Amino acid sequence: MDGSLTALTQFGAAGLIGVLWILERRHAAVRDRQLDEAHRKIVTSERDLEALLNVVKENTKAINTLHQSQIHLISMLERMLPRASNDAA
Repeated sequence: MDGSLTALTQFGAAGLIGVLWILERRHAAVRDRQLDEAHRKIVTSERDLEALLNVVKENTKAINTLHQSQIHLISMLERMLPRASNDAA
């Protein structure tokens, strides 16, 4: 690039414009690569977050089911306890 940079500057204003255009294109290519990488990271993070949220939802359902089962079991035991104390008397 250094040789072609020197060659372009020999053409005056047109050469300077050409050099600036080349530098801008290089910068744009770097920026595009950075944006692509950032996009890939965001997409990966979204997938990971979605998987985590699904696990949390499933765990919440399981805990809720366990809670409901415990409430039902307590209710059954409470109904049985008065019978057991009446039978003992």
